[in-house]
Amino acid sequence: MPFDQEQRPGPERGIPGRGTYERAINLPPAILWLIVINVAVQGLRQLLSDGVDDKLILQLGLIPARYTTGATDDWLSLIAAPIAYQFLHGGWVHLGVNMLSLAAFGAPVERTLGPRRFVLFYLAAGIAAAAVHVLIYSDSIDPVVGASGAISGIFGGVLILLRNGGGITSLLPVAGVWIAMNVFFGVVGGTPGAGDQPVAWAAHIAGFLFGLAAIRLFVPRPPA
Repeated sequence: MPFDQEQRPGPERGIPGRGTYERAINLPPAILWLIVINVAVQGLRQLLSDGVDDKLILQLGLIPARYTTGATDDWLSLIAAPIAYQFLHGGWVHLGVNMLSLAAFGAPVERTLGPRRFVLFYLAAGIAAAAVHVLIYSDSIDPVVGASGAISGIFGGVLILLRNGGGITSLLPVAGVWIAMNVFFGVVGGTPGAGDQPVAWAAHIAGFLFGLAAIRLFVPRPPA
């Protein structure tokens, strides 16, 4: 007699090689690949000399003055930096904090958007964060690196997706606390896990607000 659904051998009965099994790291594919790419980039940078790594940061980090003063004619750098800076980090701790945040907040967003839309949303949030940072710190020659702006957008998006009715007003306390923390650490000049590195708080807030406002544009429409 054939097995019915409850009798069919599978992983719940502990029979090796039968049925399907969960992955050891159960993250959606786009998030997993983003983490792998970020870790790989950081690992490859460890193989570079300090001088070469500094040149890489100056070439691909986000430097506002390049966009506002015409101090460079390197169009490749100008075009690539708003995306490339999201894959460069100030160290392993900085990288680890960002990737843990991505894994924590990103899974429900990717499962709602799908991998392709999720990656577009992620990169768009990082670009929006970069644009606001350039507008506010237009004369700065300090390179900004890190995925924090993009992840801030993911955080804003997941709040919208997971809210339990009541409209946007139910999110205001969480959003207010998060924005206040970023402003505080931006003024103080440090943040847990980033040592003495300055915090691009304006970029974080811009990414967060982008996530709140734009997530609906990326959610797939139900079939007619």
